[in-house]
Amino acid sequence: MNPAAMPDDLPPPISERSLLKRGLLAALRAVLTVFVVLDELLRPLYRPLLRRLARLRVMRRLEETVAALPRPLVLLALAIPFAIAEPLKLFGLLLFARGQFWAGLVVTAFAHLMSFVFVERIYHAGREKLLSYRWFAWIMGQVVRVRDRVLGWVRATAAYHLAMRTRDAVRHWWRMMFA
Repeated sequence: MNPAAMPDDLPPPISERSLLKRGLLAALRAVLTVFVVLDELLRPLYRPLLRRLARLRVMRRLEETVAALPRPLVLLALAIPFAIAEPLKLFGLLLFARGQFWAGLVVTAFAHLMSFVFVERIYHAGREKLLSYRWFAWIMGQVVRVRDRVLGWVRATAAYHLAMRTRDAVRHWWRMMFA
């Protein structure tokens, strides 16, 4: 067909759209992979803190309040600390890059603590309402899929198996010494 005879309002060819879509999904998966790996590395450090905080009366009330909110307000309640914590993490990295180690460490630690405490608890409390948004459920599905794929890859490595054997040996030693 003559290109001059084609109407101007036709969408781009399917191959161009699918290439763009695949590129955007690959970029999203790369970003999610970085976050998943960092989260999994830090999780053993903050999990005990989260369990303690979740038992506090103020946190239980926060969760009850969030759970009682209508769906759009649950999303807003999640978005506010997220919108504060994520730029702070980048700012902390900027401070590190500028040679301000201690300031970067404090800002980064505060931002991660804010994420772990508030974002995690709000998400936990409002999870069902948040997942009722199709776009949110899709994003979380992508996060879970990338996390599972990355963890599967990591768990298949010899380094992971060595780390688990070492962890188990240290736990056994600790129990023998202090039990």
